[in-house]
Amino acid sequence: MDKSDKKRVLLKIGTNTLTKETNQISRGKIEDIGRQISELKDSHDFIIVSSGAIAVAKQFVKLESSGKEINVKQALAAIGQPHLMRIFQESFRELGLLTSQCLLSYADFKRDKSKENIYNTINVLLDNSYIPIINENDTVATEEIQFGDNDKLAALTGALMEVDLVIIATNTDGIYTKESIGEKVKSTIRTVTDLKALEKEVIDGKSSQGTGGMQSKIEAAEILKKEQIETWIVNGIGDNFILNAMNEQIAFTKILNS
Repeated sequence: MDKSDKKRVLLKIGTNTLTKETNQISRGKIEDIGRQISELKDSHDFIIVSSGAIAVAKQFVKLESSGKEINVKQALAAIGQPHLMRIFQESFRELGLLTSQCLLSYADFKRDKSKENIYNTINVLLDNSYIPIINENDTVATEEIQFGDNDKLAALTGALMEVDLVIIATNTDGIYTKESIGEKVKSTIRTVTDLKALEKEVIDGKSSQGTGGMQSKIEAAEILKKEQIETWIVNGIGDNFILNAMNEQIAFTKILNS
C-alpha cells in the first residue's frame, strides 16, 4: 500500500488508560498499544497524544515545595516525561516501531508559523516511519492554558494534521446515557450526530488521575466535527481495544463527522 493511501489515526491515551487505573504506568498497556499499531502499520499511520508524565514521576518522587500546586505538577512533568518516553521507546523498539517526541503548548496553535512548523515536522516524521508521541509542554503551561487531560491538544493536533480518525482512549465504554448511570446498568451511546444532545447526557466528573472528563472529550469532538473528522471514545483498559473497536467487537461511542 502506498503511504498516501494509509489511513491517518490520532490516538489519545489518558492517564487512567496508561496506568490501567492503578498508581503506576503499565508497561504492559504500552506494549499492548504497540502490538496493535504494529499489526496495523501497513494500512494506518498513527500519531499518539499521551498523558502520564506526572503519573510516572509520582511513582518514585515526592517533591517538597512551598509553591503553588501547579508548579509542583510542572516539576513532576519535567521529571516524568523522559521516563515516559523511555518506556514508549523501549516497548515499541522491541516491536520494530520507531518513536519521536513532540512537546506542544496551547499557544503553539495560536500562531500560524508554529502551526506550520508542527504540521511539517509531524509529516516528515510520519513519512520516515517515526511515530510522533505528543504531550503538552507542562513545564511552560499555566493553569489558564492547560489542556483538559490532553483532550483539546489531541483535537487541535488531529484537526491540524487532517487525520481520518481520532480515538480517545479512556476508562469507560464510551459515553453512557444519564438514565443508565442512574439505574447503574451503564448503557453506551453507540452513535452520535448531535453534540448538543450528547452534552445533556453527560454527568460531569473528572477521572481519578486525569484532569479531563467527558465534557472535555465532547469539546474535543466538537473541534474535530467542524473539520469533518470522526471521534471514537473507547475503553482503553482492555487489551486490543483499537482492533476490537475497528472490528466493532466492543461497545464504544462513535461521534460521526457529519
